[in-house]
Amino acid sequence: MRFAFYGRVSTEDQQDPQASKAWQLSRARSLIEPAGGEVVAEFFDVGQSRSLPWKRRPEALRLLDTIKSAGRDFDAVVIGEPQRAFYGSQFGMTFPIFVHYGVGLWVPEIGGAIDPGSDAHDLVMALYGGMSKGERNRIKVRVRSAMRAQTELEGRFLGGRPPYGYRLADAGPHPNPGKAAEGRRLHRLEPDPVTAPVVARIFNEYVAGRGMTSIARGLTQDGIACPSAYDRARNPHRHTQVWETTAIRAILQNPRYTGRQVWNRARTDEVLIDVDDVALGHENRHRWNDPSQWAWSRAESHTPLITTDLYERAQLTVKTRGAIGEGGKAPRRSRHAYLFRGLLRCGLCERVMEGSVNHGRIYYRCKASRDYVSQHGIAHPPVLYLRQESITEPVDRFLSEELGNANLTETLRRIAEAGHRAALAQHQQQDEAPKLRETIDDCDAKIARYRATLDAGGDPALVAGWISETAAIKKAAQARLGFTEAPPERMSEEQIAAIVKALGGLLGLLRRADQHDRAEIYARIGLQMQYRPGTGTVLAEIRSTEVDRVPVLCPEGDLNPHAR
Repeated sequence: MRFAFYGRVSTEDQQDPQASKAWQLSRARSLIEPAGGEVVAEFFDVGQSRSLPWKRRPEALRLLDTIKSAGRDFDAVVIGEPQRAFYGSQFGMTFPIFVHYGVGLWVPEIGGAIDPGSDAHDLVMALYGGMSKGERNRIKVRVRSAMRAQTELEGRFLGGRPPYGYRLADAGPHPNPGKAAEGRRLHRLEPDPVTAPVVARIFNEYVAGRGMTSIARGLTQDGIACPSAYDRARNPHRHTQVWETTAIRAILQNPRYTGRQVWNRARTDEVLIDVDDVALGHENRHRWNDPSQWAWSRAESHTPLITTDLYERAQLTVKTRGAIGEGGKAPRRSRHAYLFRGLLRCGLCERVMEGSVNHGRIYYRCKASRDYVSQHGIAHPPVLYLRQESITEPVDRFLSEELGNANLTETLRRIAEAGHRAALAQHQQQDEAPKLRETIDDCDAKIARYRATLDAGGDPALVAGWISETAAIKKAAQARLGFTEAPPERMSEEQIAAIVKALGGLLGLLRRADQHDRAEIYARIGLQMQYRPGTGTVLAEIRSTEVDRVPVLCPEGDLNPHAR
């Protein structure tokens, strides 16, 4: 009797594919050879997860196609281990194909061929499918538990590319004796002297009020290489030569710059490809976890590039900048330019009017059900509509009058004063130069004492070790001192005058701006509107007390695409 062999091994099994195939094939042969069977064809999937259905495994799919072929050269299929072949309910969805084409299926756990009419055989195969699923889940739980413990207790670097601003350094042999014998070693993060100051600059500028796009443009203009250009070997999949906003955002949201190792920031979910066809199986979706689920090392595992306080303030800024109200959301990018998304409320029910498109025109509407109207006791039609283009020009003129050239100079002067005071206080709070100079002086004093000990007859080898260690500390402090920034300077009157002149009127700026950037300008300056359908009017006002949200009107800011 002629047989086709099927087996599978994946990366999650942590086995050598050749060795795994050998023992699975040996087990299959020991089952069929006493019955006079021989293997005439082999189908073996390598690197394929057991959770994938047969139609999505290359070799399993080839086997199914061969089974359907009239020219197949085997009569049955033998499997070395059913737990590797079938996962969950896969047997129940695959075996009927074998039965339909008259191909037998042999497994060691049955002791021979599976009987299509045997409930016991179905139960055994279903059991092994469940065991396969349980084994995979146990592997996932063990791996994740180990990674969490290694992060929290050891602060171990768990692999992957180092974040921009760091480079990998050797941290000794692997603690697992087997892996250590193979030459495997641990790694840790250490600051990259070239890029570490750039990370600190990005955080400081962002917290001070500069936007991500503006920061990216400034780094490019200063000739600072972006991550993909700085290390081509580390980023072979990227080809950009300029800083992108996405790179700035990724840096700002990375907590490892605080010196602590962080794991479980993201997860991989398995979701059904087609809810109407479960047999297609699942696909992986990468999603971000809530910060409450992150695993932090209990102590610093590498040299921090920023303080924890600076990181937390940056996260708060990311959440609130451009937000509407205390718990609102920043304006979303969409295919349609909704200039007043989240800024326009209904005067009857005080709810935010939502944007919609009708015959190519943008409208804002407020829908109210009969139950809602009855519950709140208001006179509200089922749907209210307000066309965007009917209020755009009046709103721009209102803003031009409120924030135009006549008031802009004084507004910018007040902003400059307040911003300079805040930046100076932040710099003084974070300035580590005095502490670094104190460390350098202390090292000089220690080295002098060590040399005196040497002159007095101390052990040369021991004293040389002291001097070498202290000199290394001094050198590190001197290098970090060189990265400290000068105190921030206040915006000069000449700069203020240049900004006012460059604006050429806020009305002109709004008309020239990209529609999505224009929408962000409205949100950031605190524009709030209320539509009063009874009188057919819109009440507009500016509600903004946040100093750091106003400078985006500057032509050198992150919202003006015409700035150079």
